[in-house]
Amino acid sequence: MDPLSDMLGGIRSEGAVVSRTSLEAPWTLHFTGGAPLTMLTVVRGGGSVLLADGTALEIAAGDTALVRGPETFHLTDGADASRGPRRTGEIACLGTADPHGWEPDDRWESASEGSTALVVGAYRTTRGRHERLVRTLPPALVLREESDDVLWLNAARDTLSRWHLPGSQALIDRILDWGLVCTLGCWFDRRGDDAPTWYRGAMDPVTGPALEAIHERPGHTWTVSSLAARARVSRSLLAKRFTEVMGQPPLTYLTDWRMHTAEELLADPDLSVAQVAGSVGYADPAAFSTAFKRWRGMSPREFRSGRG
Repeated sequence: MDPLSDMLGGIRSEGAVVSRTSLEAPWTLHFTGGAPLTMLTVVRGGGSVLLADGTALEIAAGDTALVRGPETFHLTDGADASRGPRRTGEIACLGTADPHGWEPDDRWESASEGSTALVVGAYRTTRGRHERLVRTLPPALVLREESDDVLWLNAARDTLSRWHLPGSQALIDRILDWGLVCTLGCWFDRRGDDAPTWYRGAMDPVTGPALEAIHERPGHTWTVSSLAARARVSRSLLAKRFTEVMGQPPLTYLTDWRMHTAEELLADPDLSVAQVAGSVGYADPAAFSTAFKRWRGMSPREFRSGRG
């Protein structure tokens, strides 16, 4: 399993908000609810994403914006106020849509040329790995694409044309999950050398297989030699290349990922510290506690108590 797939594991859109409306300028939508991550894709039309610090990002049909929470942000058409009273609406990203002046409809293709249609998905970061992924993102980003080239968006259009059929909400949620993976993968790929080390490492022919091994089985007794065997290179070459690309030796990365995994497991009150230790490769709970305290600055029990 590659690091991006592992970090996205379990992150889901639930109850995606779909604006199937003819948003005629001038209008402003307020996005509230404190979602850690919101994905906003323009089906038709466009506007400007306005962040709390005043940053404005233009988005058009086919573009996808990812916005980190929990601050409220806005989407506006940017039209001059002299065109008439500005219609305002609110989308509670971790709740239900609260229209306040705009009503959803099914006019995806028949609405006027200047109108805007949106699909919005909100994501809860329920695990440490999710938070680690979100921390690698800027406060907001825009992936610019031509609308007809976005395969998942074309699938969303087809689903939304049958919105009232049973199962449509679950289907659009899963399509948006597909969209999130595509958006993040494309954005990281376009970042090149500025992408996170774990993303660049996954693309490297030497470090990639070693990273997959670690993320597939973090509790396995990996050694530099066994990781090198997975990559089909020498022990010395793996150690050198891994450190160059990832900025740390392979076993240091393994320990770090084990500790991130342990944090998630410690959130489950049904698992004992000994069970958590075994799951991340420590047969001796005392050795795990020592390693965890060295990494986190507190014992597993203290960490668990603090979360409670």
